[in-house]
Amino acid sequence: MIGFIGLGIMGSRMANQLLEDGHDLIIYNRTKEKASPLLKKGATWANSPSEVAERARILFTMLSKPEIVKKVALGESGFLPSMNEGTLWVDCSTVDPQFSRKMAHEAENRKIRFVDAPVLGSKLPAEKGELIFVVGGHKEDIKDIHPLLDAMGKGVHYLGGHGQGSSMKLVVNAMLAQSMVAFSEAVSLGESLNLPKETIVDTLLSNPATAPFLKGKRKFFLEEANDVEFPLEHIHKDLHLASQMAYEESTPLPFINLAKELYALAKNKGNSKEDMSAIYQALYSHQD
Repeated sequence: MIGFIGLGIMGSRMANQLLEDGHDLIIYNRTKEKASPLLKKGATWANSPSEVAERARILFTMLSKPEIVKKVALGESGFLPSMNEGTLWVDCSTVDPQFSRKMAHEAENRKIRFVDAPVLGSKLPAEKGELIFVVGGHKEDIKDIHPLLDAMGKGVHYLGGHGQGSSMKLVVNAMLAQSMVAFSEAVSLGESLNLPKETIVDTLLSNPATAPFLKGKRKFFLEEANDVEFPLEHIHKDLHLASQMAYEESTPLPFINLAKELYALAKNKGNSKEDMSAIYQALYSHQD
């Protein structure tokens, strides 16, 4: 049986792909109502993380930040002490590489295998089973989970030992965050020059210099969409982890640190739970 803990925007869709692929699934989430669609499709509910661990041969986690991963793994009713020897924990959460290596050490002390396998992609790719996994760990362990990753995604990139998947994820999200800021500023500049907003957005989106993912954000700039694909507070957290990682490596990141503070400003304006594109409405929009 496959275990899955963390059924937010991404985790719920990833778990659904495993169900669609025919796997028996035992699931846990802090709020049970988020599990209802999966339970209706045949997933089994667990009353605690430790209960998932007792029954799963492979356990996936998809949680929002390192502190929560640690609490769910090692806190009261945590899953790690309850996992059976030789079973495998796959952490898909976006965390820093040092944390991933600590969790690998905690797992290995208990004769549990560990892989860090964060994902590239947001809500829609997760819904379609088109995520890309960037993974770190022992090659033989990754081979064991490859069919499961294939069920949830369209690509698996092996980066090396423990923590290397987490490293690559932060590198990608650092660029993602800055691309959103650059696009927002360009739209704002066009508006200040009295160009039609729709023309600005569509012209920028047709430009080869624009990051492809921004095409999926058009609705947030023109239609004031209310759905959330990637919460702004999460990209801010990722930038913090990236800047912290860079500090530890003595790597200067002036633009990433500036972007981090811009997302912090947007959070302080009340946009934490909105899509990351809300940085435009919070800081750059010309609308009253």
